[in-house]
Amino acid sequence: MPSHTELLRLAVDLAHANRQRGGRPFGAVLARDGEVIATGINDIVHTHDPSAHAEMQALRAGTWRQASPSLAGCTLYASGHPCPMCLAALLMAGCGQVFYAFDNQDATPYGLSNEGWYRCLRLPLVPPPLPLSRLDTGISAAQLYGDTPWPQA
Repeated sequence: MPSHTELLRLAVDLAHANRQRGGRPFGAVLARDGEVIATGINDIVHTHDPSAHAEMQALRAGTWRQASPSLAGCTLYASGHPCPMCLAALLMAGCGQVFYAFDNQDATPYGLSNEGWYRCLRLPLVPPPLPLSRLDTGISAAQLYGDTPWPQA
């Protein structure tokens, strides 16, 4: 069974591949008991849909695959800290926990932070409404969001 770090690294790899194809650098993996149920990438650029965040795309694909709106027992792995919309949808679906690679401070230098949306909506970042845990994947924010070379496998 893959570890939390391995599943999170998959989300970061999806984010990187999406950036390479001209999309925004965000990816997500939805899993239950280590089994990948669905993945998603931020597809705002290509769909022109402001709700096409990686987490939302994984949530949509996962609930469709299960033929159920419930994500009870699922864990989401996201390349970045979920925005308020994604966090609300995950809560509504009953997702149990979220692991993420980069927080809003990491994303700020690249104009990719969601902290402003939390402030605008008057939502605190702490304490989170469901378990949110940051894990190190061995990739830096500069490698995903900036111009630092991506490590070769």
